Amino acid sequence: MTASPPDRPLRVGVIGLGWAGRSHLARYVTRPDVEVVGLAGMETALREELAAEHGVPVAVDRWEDLLQQAELDAVSVAVPTFLHAPATIAALDAGLHVLSEKPMARTSAEADAMVAAARRNNRVLEVAFNHRYRGDITAMREQVSAGAVGRVYHAKAEWWRRSGIPSLGSWFTNKEMGGGGPLIDLGVHMLDATLHMLGEPKVLTVSGVTHAELGPRGLGGGPDEKQAAGSAFEVEDLGVMLLRLEGGGSVTLEASWATHRPSGDDMAITLYGTDGGIELRTIDYAPAVVTLFATAPDGSEDVVLPVPESLGHTAVVDKFLAVIGDPSSWAEHDGTIGATRTRILEAAYLSAERGAEVTMSELTEKVEVAR
Repeated sequence: MTASPPDRPLRVGVIGLGWAGRSHLARYVTRPDVEVVGLAGMETALREELAAEHGVPVAVDRWEDLLQQAELDAVSVAVPTFLHAPATIAALDAGLHVLSEKPMARTSAEADAMVAAARRNNRVLEVAFNHRYRGDITAMREQVSAGAVGRVYHAKAEWWRRSGIPSLGSWFTNKEMGGGGPLIDLGVHMLDATLHMLGEPKVLTVSGVTHAELGPRGLGGGPDEKQAAGSAFEVEDLGVMLLRLEGGGSVTLEASWATHRPSGDDMAITLYGTDGGIELRTIDYAPAVVTLFATAPDGSEDVVLPVPESLGHTAVVDKFLAVIGDPSSWAEHDGTIGATRTRILEAAYLSAERGAEVTMSELTEKVEVAR
């Protein structure tokens, strides 16, 4: 298979037809250089409707059948977290490029196996961190890169909900299926966006604390029903972590599905720098307010910044396709960033279990031994 076949469009399949999978599909079908040739999803009526609407020739229940029956060059994997590793590795071993939804995997062992599959097959593995393409994140990153706040020595990221557990009893609240609760579900977005804005600093240690106070009592369920697994509530409903960075910097992150607080999805990231600060805040996905805090003590120099359009999954898919079209870049896009995020989250959960700080070198050494 060539990087971008000169005589035909890139043949793509979508595995998983929830909101994320449909977001991938919506962008693919607008691209003249892409032909969507396969869909896999358990929602029979929706699958048939999407296949008919977009003229997709192969539409099946199981991702295994899609890989066998469709002539593919690449796939998007947008299924529950416990299926990310097996579906991705099988696709890579079949010679396909893969765009996996976040979180990349439940554990660093799964994530590392995905990276290894990308490397041994010389294929692209991208992870869909769509929040880094939000307009507010873009505006903040540009200011940091331009030196507007000086050296950032502390960052604070948070995502709070009052009643937003995806669905009690679903795979989201099953530890084996989801890998964790809001830290791995919501927190991974804030972790990725924050480290992305800071220029990918090295994380040295992680301290984590988790709480499960409302979910186990059947409280805090969200309005949207997901595919139920009939599981008890096995994960946290509030998670907190502190990262110590190389060079002395720090990051705190809080993520909650359910807490006694004002209603709404409340997201914020604040960066504290030597020459200023910058903050974004949005509630219920409304257009974010991004404020640059300058050095004037009375706040007279503070500026509310213009926020460009959010590109989300459109940018995620476009980047994936651009990388596929440039074979010289494939080795740089092997899923390593996603695996790093997974390792940090794993360290946070391990720290919460132990009640003590965990060094990232400890987890890295375990990976080296396993290899």
